[in-house]
Amino acid sequence: MEDPWADSAGTSQATDDTTTTIPSTSSAPAPATTISSSAATSSSNRPSRITPRRLIAKPTQLQAVEDDPLGPLGAAAAATPPATTPAAAAAAAEDASPPIPPSKELPLRTTMPASLGGQAKRAGPPDPHRIDDDDDALFPPSGGPRQPPPVQGALPSPVRTMAQPSVSVEQAAKPVFNITVGDPHKVGDLTSSHIVYSVRTKTTSKAYKNPEFEVKRRYRDFLWLYTTLHANNPGVVVPPPPEKQAVGRFESNFVEARRAALEKMLNKIAGHPQLGLDGDLKLFLESESFNIDVKHKERKEVNLGGESKGVLGSLGFGGGGSKFVEQDDWFHERRVYLDALENQLKALLKAMEGMVQQRKAMAEAAGDFSASLHALSTVELSPTLSGPLDALSELQLTIRDVYDRQAQQDVLTFGIIIEEYIRLIGSVKQSFLQRQKAFHSWHSAEGEMQKRKAAQDKLLRQGKSQQDRLNQVSAEVADAERKVHQARLLFDDMGRLMRAELDRFEREKVEDFKSAVETYLESAVEAQKELIEKWETFLMQLDAEDDETVFYRPPVVQSNKPAGNTAVDRARARIDEDSD
Repeated sequence: MEDPWADSAGTSQATDDTTTTIPSTSSAPAPATTISSSAATSSSNRPSRITPRRLIAKPTQLQAVEDDPLGPLGAAAAATPPATTPAAAAAAAEDASPPIPPSKELPLRTTMPASLGGQAKRAGPPDPHRIDDDDDALFPPSGGPRQPPPVQGALPSPVRTMAQPSVSVEQAAKPVFNITVGDPHKVGDLTSSHIVYSVRTKTTSKAYKNPEFEVKRRYRDFLWLYTTLHANNPGVVVPPPPEKQAVGRFESNFVEARRAALEKMLNKIAGHPQLGLDGDLKLFLESESFNIDVKHKERKEVNLGGESKGVLGSLGFGGGGSKFVEQDDWFHERRVYLDALENQLKALLKAMEGMVQQRKAMAEAAGDFSASLHALSTVELSPTLSGPLDALSELQLTIRDVYDRQAQQDVLTFGIIIEEYIRLIGSVKQSFLQRQKAFHSWHSAEGEMQKRKAAQDKLLRQGKSQQDRLNQVSAEVADAERKVHQARLLFDDMGRLMRAELDRFEREKVEDFKSAVETYLESAVEAQKELIEKWETFLMQLDAEDDETVFYRPPVVQSNKPAGNTAVDRARARIDEDSD
């Protein structure tokens, strides 16, 4: 059978006539390959196309060469003589197989060798992006695992923006109030005299017409604001105004203390997340005709029916009933704590008032001491003694002024905070009473609902003879159930709100007392520093005995100026009377 991969006859002829010899490997250099072929060919020797072609395979022996980089492909074998019989040639032809077509070999991704890592550089102009340096970093010379590429951190933008730092949405949406109460002055005649204050407000709230405005208010207007906010917001601790005072209400110290307390009250109300949004606060701060607007508002609420009674009154129950027994341990503990705190603050206020009275007594005693020293200096003939006595008299007057000022500072810094939190505890107790009223309203509504249901059951047992009455009672039962549901929700909401209010009360108490104590200590230290400086100056004057001009007093010039009413003037007047 003819092999399809066989060569032509001429090729077979040439193969037969060609001999290839590869010498065996030895220690001597390999000789050149000798090839001999038959040169004489003619057209007469070419076989006919009818004659089948014969393939005579001659085995070729492969041997390793010393300079071959692939090394030996197999063990050395002895040279096999070519097949000379036709049977051997046929067996060789059967074993022949078609050649395998060439295929493309895929390259393998391997790590760059260490010896070539620093040598394989791209030719050409230098790379502005320094890619070669990145290759060195990715393929370290040690031949270790491939490291991730380094990530460069974000650099600050060279463009400066004028935007403000970001704040939370709640802080951005919350309006800011700055309220000052000042310019207290007395108005009215003897029977209707009172103090009027200027209330100046600066705010960022869009609910007001202007960002800055000023109105005039008296004390009873502040009291109306407290009562209204307390009724509109059950469970909220409303900062109260200072208490009334029938005697000495026009004294300067009392007026200043009340002004500071009213200013603090308004700022706390405006800073509260719920009270600051109340419409009555807007009416108080902004209305130019306050009394007329308040009367119009009250008349409108009465016409609407029962809304002026507050949230509890709108349910139809006044809040009376049996004695309330607290079931929640948390509220019971807070009530006991508030009672103890109130007693301690009242004791502290009493001690504070005693200390203030003592400072005032020391100031008065220093004034009397100064008057006596001045009187002694006037009768003394020796200027070396009269001069220091008179200087000591002036120093005692300075000490008197320091004691008076320090007593006033104690009241305005520490005393006003104590009084404020005693009133705040009273406001917290009012919230507890409101919660008790809500509890009684809830149980009263449940009692009314049970009565309506009993009447309904009685009508149902009588049959359909009183269908109209049954429909009416069913509607009353539905209304009673609605009131019970509303009263229960109000009681639960007040409980959650009061928990948040008491936590807020504790945080503000710590901050306010810390600030008050710091201010109190700073004023006390400044007063003592001033006294030390005055005493040191006086001692330096006493040490300079040789200088007669240290305690020099100019001659007294008689004048027709009327006598004053100070302690020194009274002492001098008594001395003049005694000398006469």
